[in-house]
Amino acid sequence: MLLKKFTHGCVVLASKMLPDSFVLVGILTLIVFVVAMPLTHQTPLDMINHWGNGAWTLLGFSMQMALVLVLGQALASAKIISNMLKNLASIPSGPFGAIAMVTILGLTASWINWGFGLVISAIFAKEIAKQCKGVDYRLLIAAAYSGFVVWHGGLSGSIPLTIASGGDTLAKTTNGVITESIPVGETIFSSYNLIIIAVIFVCLPFILALIHPQKKDIIEIDTKLLEESKEVEVISHKNEHTIADYLENSMLISLAIGVFGFVYIISYFYKGGSLDLNIVNMIFLFSGILLHKTPISYVKAINFAARSAAGILLQFPFYAGIMGMMVGASAANGDSLAGLLSLAFAKISTHDTFPIFTFLSAGIVNIFVPSGGGQWAVQAPIMMPAGVELGVKPSIIAMAIAWGDAWTNMIQPFWALPALAIAGLGAKDVMGYCVITLIFTGFIVCGVLFFFT
Repeated sequence: MLLKKFTHGCVVLASKMLPDSFVLVGILTLIVFVVAMPLTHQTPLDMINHWGNGAWTLLGFSMQMALVLVLGQALASAKIISNMLKNLASIPSGPFGAIAMVTILGLTASWINWGFGLVISAIFAKEIAKQCKGVDYRLLIAAAYSGFVVWHGGLSGSIPLTIASGGDTLAKTTNGVITESIPVGETIFSSYNLIIIAVIFVCLPFILALIHPQKKDIIEIDTKLLEESKEVEVISHKNEHTIADYLENSMLISLAIGVFGFVYIISYFYKGGSLDLNIVNMIFLFSGILLHKTPISYVKAINFAARSAAGILLQFPFYAGIMGMMVGASAANGDSLAGLLSLAFAKISTHDTFPIFTFLSAGIVNIFVPSGGGQWAVQAPIMMPAGVELGVKPSIIAMAIAWGDAWTNMIQPFWALPALAIAGLGAKDVMGYCVITLIFTGFIVCGVLFFFT
């Protein structure tokens, strides 16, 4: 089968050529540093200053991502959740069903909320790998992460939600193109976006299941990972019958804290709050406290899960620095590398091709600026006026940027770090498989955008 051979080639190439995620972010840093100087007419010191000024701009987001990883893992280790995942993971009887089921879960969870999808799909994929023999572990995790490709077309997509909010900031960001809010009915729930989502939901699980490697090429889950997953369960606490011991093992304290938190959560949604990353973390936190039953049990679960956050803590400042260099403009002419790239694509576009070129340019920019909000701030001032001048609807332009931002995440390990940490794998283990998701979704989005423009 040609598709399976092509996939095998991508997997082999990625395993041999793709370095550790930290090495990759170092290489991306140097590439942007070298390329940006002549194009934006800036000095090496200018670029270094842009990097330094940007390095800590993702601190809040880094903490959110670290928490969604740690709190999600701690919640999954609670006995009731663990047993539920085990029961679900026992449903597929072979590799085809296992890959398809993980992909569907990843797509569904990511469409609802991207942070929730990243964690729960990877945890579920790992659980299936423990029970389903003969399934390739790398492809399972790649299938779990592939669900992330739909997040900007889903309920937590930052760009469609941004243009739905309206306000003076939106008008300024789009250079006056969008002066009033654009409802989600024209973006997330538009006919073209729903068609893209539907095609991906129907076809992607089947495609990823089809590319499962032959028996001789399968790599199953490492037994060391199976042993590590049991560690949090086997740790015991010696009962010394002291006041401290009583408090640490008090279910009443956990119950009181849990009720405290859920009163806030219920109040938040009652007042019309949306399902953002902060409230997802809040739900993970207080659910974990309640389901682990005692404070000391939850503390141990957090201590165990926190080991997985190292990659996020190390690499996110470097990605923030890259963003700083990408959007850092020359004091003389105001050009930034991201802006010049967007402008180049806008100049070669026509009415029919503009959404496609917007999508492609957003995909390229996303490799270096892996942040929906950051990318919108860079591309919207250029692409929105250019598209409107060619007669393209602002809602379509915005969604083209959104889908481009999500698209190349399939070959960008920034967002994959939580899933990789849970799985105990590196980017080179899964990116070869993710190339298939990249190619498939790229064709679907381009085709639908072209038809509806």
